[in-house]
Amino acid sequence: MSISIMKNKPFRSGFISIIGRPNVGKSTLLNFILKEKAAIISEKPQTTRNRILGIRNTPNSQMIFIDTPGIHKPKYRLNEIMVKTAVDTLREVDAVIFLVEADSHAGAGDRYIITTFFNDLRIPVILVINKIDTIKKETLLPLINEYNNIYKFAETMPVSALKGDNVERLLDVMEGYLPEGPKYYPDDIYTDQPERFIAAEIIREKIIAKTEEEIPYSVAVFVEEFKERENGNIFIRAVIFVERDSQKGIIIGTASVNSTN
Repeated sequence: MSISIMKNKPFRSGFISIIGRPNVGKSTLLNFILKEKAAIISEKPQTTRNRILGIRNTPNSQMIFIDTPGIHKPKYRLNEIMVKTAVDTLREVDAVIFLVEADSHAGAGDRYIITTFFNDLRIPVILVINKIDTIKKETLLPLINEYNNIYKFAETMPVSALKGDNVERLLDVMEGYLPEGPKYYPDDIYTDQPERFIAAEIIREKIIAKTEEEIPYSVAVFVEEFKERENGNIFIRAVIFVERDSQKGIIIGTASVNSTN
């Protein structure tokens, strides 16, 4: 009779940056991975301004994902800061998820990211093709070949961040690229962002969604007060900053603006 001894898998931990053009689904992917809302979502590009960190714990690993602003050729100072925020993470992580869309070929924006930032990397870059629920399966293989002819990716994973297709498989793959290490965060923490920041971002998300083109992306939100009441409800008082006086009426209504004059 032979006896097999099962060895425990080593615990792995590390940092993974999610990189891609604006509006390819980076925040949607992060939220699905975490099963929590850590990053706001909008159909408009450049919604994510800050580096958002999300923690996914498994029995054998702690994966720390960094959602970054979309990388593009910056035209304005704000855009330069956002791109720098994204690029800086490449020097701090153990692996990179390069997120692209399944419904389009490798365009100038994707090629710009690959040729500008990936050629000198010494860490694995995993190509993740998002939105596979929007295409026919026979178009996927030519797209995979197209990207892998541009750059030698460590892995290629097709997913749907919105529906969760193949995301768990992606997590299994990412876990394998992390080094052995300790837990950096407690199990009950899913992001490093404070509650006030998340509340401010959710308010900004709703402003972007409701005002469409009327309010520019420079709108900002500052939470002045955040506290839990005795009945369990959360009381939030926030200030919304806009560029021009004419935009106040769009946010709070012209009657409210007139009453303060």
